[in-house]
Amino acid sequence: MPKAASGSSRPALRRNQACLSCRKRKLKCDAARPHCGTCVKQWHAVISVPPPVGYAHPTEPQCSYDPVEGLPIAPDVDPADKIRMLEEQISLLKSQLNESKNFNSRSTSPPRHFVPNHARVGSILSNSSGKSPANSPNDGGNGIILPQASLDMTNNQRYAVDSPESQFRGSTGSPELRQPGGNGLMDMLLSGWDPDLPDHDTLDHYIDVFFRCDPCGSRVLHRPSFLASMRLHPKDPNFPHSAVLHAICASASRWSSHDIVTSPDGTRRDRFAEFHDIFPVMQACILLSWYFYQEGRWVEVWIFAGFQTRVAVPLRLNYPGTFSSHGANSPGAYLAPPRDFKELECRRRTWWMTIMFDRIVSVGGWLHGVDERDIGTELPLRCYDFENDTNIPSNPQDLSTKDLFTRHPPAYTDSFLLFLKSVMLFGRVTDYSTRSNLRSNSVPTKHQNPFHLPGFEELDAVVSSGFLESFPPNWRHLGVTDDGGAMDTDLYMAHIVPHAATITLHNPFLNFNDSQNVSTARCVNATRSILAAYYRLSETSLDITRLHPFVTICWYLAAVVQIQLCKYFIEIGDTSRESTVWGEINVLRFAMLNYGTKSPVGTRQEKLLQGLMTEIVRMTSQMQPLEVGVPLYPFSHATLFSKDGSGVVQQDPIDTPLPDGRRFEELPTSPTSLGGLASTPLSSQSIPSPMVQQTHAAVGGVSGWNTHISPPNVRLPHNPLYSHPHSSYPPH
Repeated sequence: MPKAASGSSRPALRRNQACLSCRKRKLKCDAARPHCGTCVKQWHAVISVPPPVGYAHPTEPQCSYDPVEGLPIAPDVDPADKIRMLEEQISLLKSQLNESKNFNSRSTSPPRHFVPNHARVGSILSNSSGKSPANSPNDGGNGIILPQASLDMTNNQRYAVDSPESQFRGSTGSPELRQPGGNGLMDMLLSGWDPDLPDHDTLDHYIDVFFRCDPCGSRVLHRPSFLASMRLHPKDPNFPHSAVLHAICASASRWSSHDIVTSPDGTRRDRFAEFHDIFPVMQACILLSWYFYQEGRWVEVWIFAGFQTRVAVPLRLNYPGTFSSHGANSPGAYLAPPRDFKELECRRRTWWMTIMFDRIVSVGGWLHGVDERDIGTELPLRCYDFENDTNIPSNPQDLSTKDLFTRHPPAYTDSFLLFLKSVMLFGRVTDYSTRSNLRSNSVPTKHQNPFHLPGFEELDAVVSSGFLESFPPNWRHLGVTDDGGAMDTDLYMAHIVPHAATITLHNPFLNFNDSQNVSTARCVNATRSILAAYYRLSETSLDITRLHPFVTICWYLAAVVQIQLCKYFIEIGDTSRESTVWGEINVLRFAMLNYGTKSPVGTRQEKLLQGLMTEIVRMTSQMQPLEVGVPLYPFSHATLFSKDGSGVVQQDPIDTPLPDGRRFEELPTSPTSLGGLASTPLSSQSIPSPMVQQTHAAVGGVSGWNTHISPPNVRLPHNPLYSHPHSSYPPH
């Protein structure tokens, strides 16, 4: 029986008129444009299921047609107009190609702005293939446009795009990278621009974000000359190295990119970070090292830390002036002498950022990559002198200076130098701890006095009070402006890092059962200082994710002390003061989690802290200990630690808890008091803080503790609750 006539009047397709995908899979195709019905159905079926972790569905059906055969001319385009338009575009390309050939012959002319004319070229290419600009895969609506060819070399102004934001963002609101087309002619026309970098405007945006937001690597580069070099042609030898630009994109994407895949363990993956003369490579390595540190990717952190220290030594960066004539005749082995002031200071800063990174990643008790005795490089200059090329004499201080941590010459002191000194002081604590454990034949006992150990008392004097008390008057504040509108992140860190070092030095000797234990007093006061600094910051609307990532380690160490204090209160049955300490632990936990919204190192430190809390969570009688003192909506200052008549927490955001001077006055003044937070003792600061008032009263009454004491004749064994902050690092 013959088949019933189909109701469809669609004519049969001619040979090769179906799309490539349907022909390959031998499926029926309606040859609809831009995508056939079969491919659209297949695409809808794919995107209806959530993609696996690390994978993104295609943004449109994968449907394409033969460029010539079976492709009719669109009925709404006049063939004569199409030919005339193509001829004009060919003429334009020829004239621009001739100009580009003559570009290198203009060596006597001043440097010109390099203008990647990707918008115009993308339109030309799309039109030449029969597609309108609106449907071109190179248009700004789909993501970052990589330069296909840079032809307009003589134009001193960049071609404007319709909308910079639309050019920077894809359909998901985040940067994408696209590979250049396979056109051989266009590949020939590429004029030195790295195809793996975004377009010039987007790269400028990332550079601006990097210098404004990055608290780590931006200290290495000389900003004025770097921005000036970005105006050069990509083939110019003074144009920034591609590796440095890739590292800048990786760092800046933290604050600018939103299309980042985050795995369940908190690991972020970003396109820019997965991608070198040797010195620029080392600078790029430093930038990426800080990126990996903020990510909490410890394998990469240790690989890069080791690479940096091993490369810097044969470059002789550890010598005075970052140069040594010894062995300089070895071909290609060492750097030539610095050409000028700027290059000398760049080398110094590269070296000191390498050493700072080595000290920070070793605070968990690991050996340093370079010993202090092998460092002869003088300290860097102030950032102001560096950026303004003041050409002043070199810093008179280096690590061999006896009063390095107690004398700060005004002409050679700023917040970054104080932060650098604080990290190096922490490094001495790490050296003392690792070497003492290495040479000790037995585990420390409770009856040992740490102040009788060689070198302990001298180190304690500098770490616990001497360094902070020696700050010049204009550097004794936390770096937060009075109106809370700005913050000096380096100065903030310079004030809290010594307290974290104090905790690391004294924690093995902590004993809450001994009212005369100096180590207990040192750790408690250091914890108060770190908490007070955080409360001062949370009083403002400043973004704490702009802080240096090392702040999460400081918070972690303060929380370790609080965990041990909480255990003590549980054991003696003091539920009231236990609840207060739980609230402070949770404040530090949520600070880490808040920081972890941008840098996973915060989330990872909080998870590590939860591992230490397992015992007290099991022991406590609190119903929900991990929610004590935590607002209904995390990070909401309006609901944090305030109380009305009914006992319900509520307080104005401006009154975020800070140390209360009236309550703290009950404690006697001693070298263990908080000398690092302000130029005056904390007792002179009359800032209301209901919660910290309770804490001071609670801590001050623990077994009759007295912070006004002499070193005790007691030493605690290693407390199992204490753990190195990087105990999850790979080297075991």
